[in-house]
Amino acid sequence: MNRWHLHLRHAPEARLDLRSIGSHLRLAPDADTLAALPLACGRDLLPMGTLFDIAPLSEGDADLRLSGDLSRADRIGWQWSEGTLEVIGDAGHHLGTAMSGGTVRVSGDAGDGAGIEMRGGELRIGGNAGDYLASTLPGSMDGMRGGLIVVDGSVGARCADRMRRGTVVVRGDAGDFLGSRLVAGTVLLGGRCGAHPAWGMRRGTLLLAGPAPADLGDGFVPDHADHGVFLALLTRDLARHGGVAAALAGRPARFLRGDLAVDGRGEVLLFA
Repeated sequence: MNRWHLHLRHAPEARLDLRSIGSHLRLAPDADTLAALPLACGRDLLPMGTLFDIAPLSEGDADLRLSGDLSRADRIGWQWSEGTLEVIGDAGHHLGTAMSGGTVRVSGDAGDGAGIEMRGGELRIGGNAGDYLASTLPGSMDGMRGGLIVVDGSVGARCADRMRRGTVVVRGDAGDFLGSRLVAGTVLLGGRCGAHPAWGMRRGTLLLAGPAPADLGDGFVPDHADHGVFLALLTRDLARHGGVAAALAGRPARFLRGDLAVDGRGEVLLFA
């Protein structure tokens, strides 16, 4: 297997679609073969070699490394399935969409729709992420279905909308409708959340380690059962992700159930 470093020479005027840069690139026999592969740039198809400097990768643990100004490069890690993809800097929209395995790691920010309909693997974002993290593609009823997403910064609106499985850890703040229509899975927020968290929640677990939200809604009621064992196991599992997740053990939590407006049985844990 070959390991490659692709450096974008300069940000193009039109947005780049990098969905064709996938795990299979490790099978490319040489740089000339990679340079001839077409990439979508706006309405045009351009050879990869006209946009990227291509060189073998010798250091680090990544199988594929992308660098340069990639803030207008969309669908990086689309359907990624194995190995490690590393992005030095920012990434555009739909980072890691529908990935099923491996690791996608970004040192900077990510645009909207990161981790949409993810089924497995790990997506790690060192900066902030936009709206619809771990959510759904247009017209779909199922959001993130498995895997792990860790965001060191903050996220936008509708994070984990319609999420069905997996774990999302956000160490910063979140926008409106965090965990809306959540079906299953675990979402941990370390900072402040926007309006209407857990709106339409059916099942799953939302942990709010920052300030308690002001408008959780009337669809959530206190759950006074003894959750000591469950809480200890949950916080121990989350502690391996570090940061705010590692600081949850031993902190008291208030349990709420809902959203009763949709006959939901989800769990909201308030650590504030």
